[in-house]
Amino acid sequence: MTEEISYQSITTSNELTSFCKRNQGSKYVGFDTEFVSENRYRPELCLVQVATDSEIAIIDTLAVENVNEFWDWLVEGSQITVVHAAREEFLFCFRACQKQPKKLFDVQLAAAFVGLDYPASYSNLVSQLLGSYVAKGETRTDWRRRPLTDRQMQYALFDVVHLRDLYKVIEGHLKRLKRLAWYIDEVDLWMEELVKMETEPQWQRVSGITSLNPRELAIVRELWICRDIEAARRNRSAKRVIPDDLIVELAKRGSSSIGSFKAIRGFENRVTRGISSEISEAIEKANGLAKTELPKKLPRGKSMNLGLLGQFLSTALTVVCRDQQISPAIVGTASDVRKMAAWRLGLLKMDQPPSLVQGWRAEIVGQLIDQVLNGSIAIRVGDPKSDTPLVIEYLSETPNRL
Repeated sequence: MTEEISYQSITTSNELTSFCKRNQGSKYVGFDTEFVSENRYRPELCLVQVATDSEIAIIDTLAVENVNEFWDWLVEGSQITVVHAAREEFLFCFRACQKQPKKLFDVQLAAAFVGLDYPASYSNLVSQLLGSYVAKGETRTDWRRRPLTDRQMQYALFDVVHLRDLYKVIEGHLKRLKRLAWYIDEVDLWMEELVKMETEPQWQRVSGITSLNPRELAIVRELWICRDIEAARRNRSAKRVIPDDLIVELAKRGSSSIGSFKAIRGFENRVTRGISSEISEAIEKANGLAKTELPKKLPRGKSMNLGLLGQFLSTALTVVCRDQQISPAIVGTASDVRKMAAWRLGLLKMDQPPSLVQGWRAEIVGQLIDQVLNGSIAIRVGDPKSDTPLVIEYLSETPNRL
């Protein structure tokens, strides 16, 4: 039976203030959150679990009137902040204080740089690296309900008690492999992308818009803004306000007439009631824009299957990554490999070089595609019974076919 974890329950602002002051000089802070996100514009934060050098606590964010003091303490301190798969944790922090945690160490992301699968669950990392067991069983808990049971609180605590030990083990492997700088570059890029998604309109992510002309794209943009505002006001999932496919259909039709909306099959059943006027105004605004104000037509992705060559290159990437003790999933996808090959062969023009020839990825696979294409390396079967049966063989004499 798993030993019960002792912790402090923080339910008042005074208790939170006292906790932050006591732990101001902590070298490590591991934290995790419990939240409810179904059908909401943004997840509702319900608990914050924290493990410092000297104590473990659970902050009841539904009881504490304002938890911004915690986020300020987190970003202003000099500690190493340890997390696992921390997309939502990062966003909770950024939304609260418009700052990023310093020295953020995401054990899931970092583990990929030392050869573990990506994305690896917290329980798998604890098992593989620490030989410990993490209790399961509360994954479907409604964290808004009060009071929470002792079992639920203990389950929440397990998500932070091993973070510091995971950090120490993984950081040691990163230093041994001389990849700590790679991880830092990747986590910085990851945080930049999250900030961009949070602060800039993401209308280009609406599915099915690559074939639209600039005027239609302008309608998509204005409808996206309209939808986002309404979703925030109602605290409702954006796609439940106006689904992507209906945004595209409205853009193609181009009419701002409310009567014309009803001619679209399923419109009244799939669009939030009471926003027809807002939709009409958004379309009318887009139709009134000058040509110079319209967004540029989106580039259409070319088919880059490359047949057997694409499959072979993806296999080569996997073999190299396994040999170099790094997760292939963190290096690049099959699409990334095809894109790089097409670029090398002059079949694809890009404003920026492919990701696989930039930064730390270039050190892993920068020359791989060239070597495969010019025949200087071969892949063969080594030990068919091993976990890595394929090996790369570097040939001494190779023709230059590029």
